[in-house]
Amino acid sequence: MAGTAASPPAATSLVRYLSVAVPARLAAEGARVGLVLLAVEREHDAGLGGLLVAALMIPNVVAAPLAGALADRARRRRLFQGLGLAVYGIGLAVAAYALGRVPLAWVLVLVAAAGCCAPLITGGLTSLLAELVPKEVLGRAFSIDSTTYNLAGICGPALATALAAAIGPGGAVSALGAASVLGGLAVALLRLPARSPSDHRPQALRPAVLAAGAREVLVNPPLRSVTWSSSIGQAGVGALPVITALLAAEHQAHWMTGGLMTAFAVGALAGSLTYAVKPWSRSRPERVVLLCLLLTAPPLALAAGASGVLLTTALFAVAGWCTGPLFSALLAARERYAPARLRTQIFTLGAGLKSTAAAAGAAAVGAASHLGPAPLLLITAFLQVAAALVGNVLLRRRAGSPSPLTGPPRHRPVPAAQDKD
Repeated sequence: MAGTAASPPAATSLVRYLSVAVPARLAAEGARVGLVLLAVEREHDAGLGGLLVAALMIPNVVAAPLAGALADRARRRRLFQGLGLAVYGIGLAVAAYALGRVPLAWVLVLVAAAGCCAPLITGGLTSLLAELVPKEVLGRAFSIDSTTYNLAGICGPALATALAAAIGPGGAVSALGAASVLGGLAVALLRLPARSPSDHRPQALRPAVLAAGAREVLVNPPLRSVTWSSSIGQAGVGALPVITALLAAEHQAHWMTGGLMTAFAVGALAGSLTYAVKPWSRSRPERVVLLCLLLTAPPLALAAGASGVLLTTALFAVAGWCTGPLFSALLAARERYAPARLRTQIFTLGAGLKSTAAAAGAAAVGAASHLGPAPLLLITAFLQVAAALVGNVLLRRRAGSPSPLTGPPRHRPVPAAQDKD
């Protein structure tokens, strides 16, 4: 962290946190590519690779409320989080060994079991930041944390490919699993105090308990605004890999599929770092989310009409830059407005909803690929505008209250609780 705002203890805590988050998220992003390469090598079936990735990703969404609820209830959070990351890594490694040696159904069960722990790698880890760094530098910590997602998105697939070339796909997936296990062991370095028995009131995991986070994102105006607007916007972002493949075919430049997404990810990384150095708003992160959704639309719309490859690449980088502050502000808004007892559940649920939206966007664009890349890019840009408008409506408690994009809202932001919520 820059400047003098971050005290040495805060910087040390953040470095320790990154030693957990970076290897675990590299493993999670790289596993998607590694499993496909493994299926092609062992079974000569890329479709099986897609099935393995689905088995890894679908539980991420389904298990998010349960994983978050258990994390919110756990007294010894280091042990719980560490075990979650370790189980994810061990599941990958065992599945890498088992594929082609045991019935496929068992391999899918192993991969799905690992996927159930994935919410702890994303929202679960991020939710711990409020207890690791002082409140005055928490916004900057969220910005830095968001860069770990961007770095993982850039480097994870590349690492999986490089490892597969060097030691084979099976060794690559096992190595990625080992990275997650190492991240789990590094959780022991985090200074997370155990919850006291007086603060920890166990409840049976009834449906009402598991649905508490979902209810909060429906009735809490700032939280529901950023949750649903970011999910709608993510549907468009999730469609970009399919659109870049269509652009590559149209321009007869195969590098554009990965190159445009790399430009987008690098732009997002730069945006996160920019926001970490100079936040636009510390007190109203929901405004940043809605504004960045609007800013993401023009470069994507312009890319639809761009004729040059370099101009298209630059516009993708600009669009990515706009999503960097958006994600940083989204994390800050979740922490600011989520009740302490539901913090992890809301973080994991939000991450699951975004993953679902991204998958739905990719599937929808795949089905509509006959339209061509230009119309699909325009639709993607429209989704960003629609997401901002929906978020604007959801942020207002009653009709006639001022727009959050133009004036202060009628409701008062939920203040941070004394336990750094």
